[in-house]
Amino acid sequence: MLASGARRVVAIERDRRCLAALGELAAAYPGRLDLVAGDALELDPARFSEKPRKIVANLPYNIATLLLLGWLERVGEYESLTLMLQREVAERLIASPRSKAYGRLSVLVQWVAEARILFDVPARAFVPPPRVTSSLVGIRPRAEPLAPALRPFLERITASAFGQRRKMLRTSLKPLGLAVEPLLERAGVAPTARAEELTVAEFCALARALEGQPLARRTTVQRRDQTR
Repeated sequence: MLASGARRVVAIERDRRCLAALGELAAAYPGRLDLVAGDALELDPARFSEKPRKIVANLPYNIATLLLLGWLERVGEYESLTLMLQREVAERLIASPRSKAYGRLSVLVQWVAEARILFDVPARAFVPPPRVTSSLVGIRPRAEPLAPALRPFLERITASAFGQRRKMLRTSLKPLGLAVEPLLERAGVAPTARAEELTVAEFCALARALEGQPLARRTTVQRRDQTR
């Protein structure tokens, strides 16, 4: 990235053994590489740079989804995200309704961003080679979310619906702890539909319907109280 002309790169590195090597790069590109020793799961990348900013990362696959979901909460802070992911995860980001890969992650990503697979990277490109194919994914934030919704309610709806994805929504949404069929009626969604059949906009409609429920409002208040 430095060799290609990036004005400034902020490198977040947890493994202190790598910092010395990165220090040599910093010396080779004076004033253009800032090193941050820390865990990316615990840091907000936006703290370390000014707009316009981009995230570029070859993510540890075991925490890739956690990192991505965290960045999506403030995706408007970034011009783009270019991420190396396991091919299976990459396919979930771009999946369409009624496809095998379509799930909760598909909805949460596509609600606020547009994602596409740029190219695949075979296992032989790595040392040691992993047992999976990797994909480079480009993610660009939308100017506005695809449809109106509050994230906590969209997360609850998708978690419940895809938790039992093969069951009809009138059954899979029961863990929400409220009358499901009136909720579906308010959202204009058929009780016999399954999670994998719904569009992102329909999930947002369900999230808005859930927001109006007294139980849902109390749950949100309690969650906020617990995070103070």
